[in-house]
Amino acid sequence: MTAARDGWVEDVLGPDYRRLTLELGADDEGDVVATLVRYEPPSDSPVRPARAVLYVHGWSDYFFQTGLAEYWHAQGAAFYALDLRKYGRSLRPHQTPGYVESLDEYDADIEAALAEIHAELGTHVRVMYVGHSTGGLTGVLWAARNPGRLSALVLNSPWIEMQGSAVVRTISTPAIRQLARFQPRAPLPSIDPGYYARTLHVDDGGEWTYDKTWRPSVSFPVRGGWLAAIIDGHAKVQAGLHIAEPIIVLLSSRTIITPRWSEDMRSADIVLDVDVLSRRAPSLGSTVTIARIPGGIHDLALSAPGPRARFYAEITRWAAGYGWG
Repeated sequence: MTAARDGWVEDVLGPDYRRLTLELGADDEGDVVATLVRYEPPSDSPVRPARAVLYVHGWSDYFFQTGLAEYWHAQGAAFYALDLRKYGRSLRPHQTPGYVESLDEYDADIEAALAEIHAELGTHVRVMYVGHSTGGLTGVLWAARNPGRLSALVLNSPWIEMQGSAVVRTISTPAIRQLARFQPRAPLPSIDPGYYARTLHVDDGGEWTYDKTWRPSVSFPVRGGWLAAIIDGHAKVQAGLHIAEPIIVLLSSRTIITPRWSEDMRSADIVLDVDVLSRRAPSLGSTVTIARIPGGIHDLALSAPGPRARFYAEITRWAAGYGWG
């Protein structure tokens, strides 16, 4: 890795990607950082882009989706991705992976990333938030508290409601809150059989290569304090967020959640109930577009080539009318 005077260094994704560590102070586990990654292919143009994308990953995940960066660069936007505290490039040995007790804690991560983007591209650059799964939930909650800061939001299978329904969430909330109060970091029994990773990684018949330490085949242990934070976020979405900026919610056309492996899982969302999410999406704001992708998986950007092309085509069509304001 080669260091730059401004703090950016070459990223693990190669010379076209650079990363910057964002110091965020400390919490009860010690020092906390986030990591901003930017896509920087060779260019002869001295003109700074007037548009930028900030991508935020989901649970037990980190940024490795280079196709996203290449897509947004081709659309004329500067691409940045944020590995949140305690994930991916930002995970430190003294930390509980992915653990927070309020999604508001990520405000500092997002603010630090936006400050760097504006420092590089100017105060008037238009920023679009792109969030996957839990990153989508984090983004809509931040946008609701910070009106006017974003141009629009692109949500890739956002986790905006519990699997099953709001009824399931309401029934489970008292027990989760009790656990979060007395044993917030106690791991809950794992229900992840590793099937989703099987649809992704090249070793298991998928198309993708990534760091299995940062994105393990069986996800990070779910802990009571973290799950209580997620449930709080879902309740806020249900109450209505009233986001004024345009939003597109992209989802697979179907969900398969079963205890036994099936090859059909390679063409469906096997993590979240997409029908529940589509019903919840109008609670986000006043201008919400829903696009369903036949054959798409949970991370639509990692779907098979056909559904993946449809995913990008839907974003392109929507962005032409709504995306940049």
